[in-house]
Amino acid sequence: MDTISDQPSRSFITVLEDINAAAGDEGMGVDAIVDRLDERAFGLLILLLAIPCLVPGLPGAQIIAIPIFLLAIQLTIGRREPWLPGWFLRVRVRKSWLSALAQFSAKRLRWTERLARPRLRFLATGVGERFVALFMALAAVTIMLPITNTIPSLAITLMALGVIQRDGAFTAAGALMAAAWIGLLGALILGLFLGAGFAVELVRDAAPWVLDWFGG
Repeated sequence: MDTISDQPSRSFITVLEDINAAAGDEGMGVDAIVDRLDERAFGLLILLLAIPCLVPGLPGAQIIAIPIFLLAIQLTIGRREPWLPGWFLRVRVRKSWLSALAQFSAKRLRWTERLARPRLRFLATGVGERFVALFMALAAVTIMLPITNTIPSLAITLMALGVIQRDGAFTAAGALMAAAWIGLLGALILGLFLGAGFAVELVRDAAPWVLDWFGG
């Protein structure tokens, strides 16, 4: 099937609007959406999946993070064409969802077109692109956790936009946000772990009978 977008420089918002226009009342299958993307398919697919996850507490964000992770890993290892599980490709995206996505992008992300442009390409192509994709994968893992999905999704959105527009400034900003988020989560988990260990030692010394209740 011919792609909707044949020119790498074409606006990603236009691509989303064209996909929405091409979808019938019954929506469009993920496989058809993939077929209609251009050589920026990795970045566009990740962006398509990340935008809904910007909604705080979005039901199903943990599931959406799985294909984001798979795509990011493929980009990390240098795969040229995206692969997604058959069950996911067979999913039909509702027309209302595609329309909402296109409208949101046109209203809320139009500013990126004014700012994003090809620059610092070494951070958005080749080895730099693979390095950024690794941060995408790590950020996707944090979305799978029962914690807020907005911050890592915003980081992924910035990185995806950078990959699409070949803008190293966007990929760097997204990677830094992802690194800060991952570092914060790591510090919290470590603190909880150390705190829990300290609490167990305190109980063992002061009231060992409490641990007996839990088989400890």
